Amino acid sequence: MWLFLHSGSRGVGNKIAQHHIRVAQELCRKWWIDLPDRDLAYLVEGTPEFSRYIAELRWAQHFALLNREEMMDRVIRQVSEWVGVPVEERERINCHHNFTESEEHFGKRVWVSRKGAIRADAGRPGLIPGSMGTASYVVEGLGDRMSLNSSPHGAGRTYSRSAARRTFTQDRSSPWWWCSAVSFDVDG
Repeated sequence: MWLFLHSGSRGVGNKIAQHHIRVAQELCRKWWIDLPDRDLAYLVEGTPEFSRYIAELRWAQHFALLNREEMMDRVIRQVSEWVGVPVEERERINCHHNFTESEEHFGKRVWVSRKGAIRADAGRPGLIPGSMGTASYVVEGLGDRMSLNSSPHGAGRTYSRSAARRTFTQDRSSPWWWCSAVSFDVDG
């Protein structure tokens, strides 16, 4: 049996991104960089603005990882109480999605942003969550070079976050799903 949960940086990553998008747009305007769309604004590697963005982005990604670990510890504890016996953890997979990392591909150091994707190096375990109640999958990466060792992670939404809060109350609980998982056996 697998327990899945999904959580990112709880909104702080988005706030960080929005701030740095505005910084990039202002710098492109200031430097007279002609863009076909202002949403294509960028920060130049090696500048203080780029370094600050990367530092804050890494903080948010680390926060998200620790957040999932803490939440999974609590889920395991609650499931153990619910089934009446200790849950023995067999494997834990904690994978980022919607993240940026410096990696080497085709002999070059590049920044890879995986939006709607997970890292899928050959043999690397990963999680493909279902779309609000559909099946979720534990997968193993194939290491496809042409996809920069990436795999789409699924997890489309049927409900907005606010609609989900209104719809799925304690009286009408939703199924287990999302993007941190633990495999366990229940003895007894």
